[in-house]
Amino acid sequence: IMQSLQAMETKRQAELQERQKSALATKQHELLHDPSSPVSGNLRGEITLVEFYDYRCGYCKKAAQAVTDLQKDDPRVRVVYKDFPILGEPSELAAKAALASQAQGKHQAFHEALLASHADMSKESILKIAVKVGLDVKRLEADMANPKWQTVIDKNRALAHELGISGTPGFIVGHEL
Repeated sequence: IMQSLQAMETKRQAELQERQKSALATKQHELLHDPSSPVSGNLRGEITLVEFYDYRCGYCKKAAQAVTDLQKDDPRVRVVYKDFPILGEPSELAAKAALASQAQGKHQAFHEALLASHADMSKESILKIAVKVGLDVKRLEADMANPKWQTVIDKNRALAHELGISGTPGFIVGHEL
């Protein structure tokens, strides 16, 4: 019985990996060139790292410095950020704020500050972080209300689901998850 269960699990894992590889191959344009996804590092870099993350995720916070260092240390690296708020309403609020910060050209600084923060990601704490990185808070609040950010988040959720990503952080390089 144990051998049968192990064989079934092995088969299930192989099927999952095959579905992921297929989805990664067919979703490359959406992963790499979605205009609503923030990008940092070398914008024309030959190596692209796609990261699905949540601003309240402890593992995302731990990985953040490594991602920042990678793009500083290797000029070939381009990072595409996919907001994937899975830890409740505060996560969604932080994601909308980060996406809205692009209009002021401060996404990277705000993104790094949000991930470095141990705040609860309430609206008040998010806006305090925004002030620290030099964002116009009134403009940010107005931009956060734009319904297009919810559309971006929903699209990222659907993409993550298709790729078999259910937690954060999720990293993709080339065709490897």
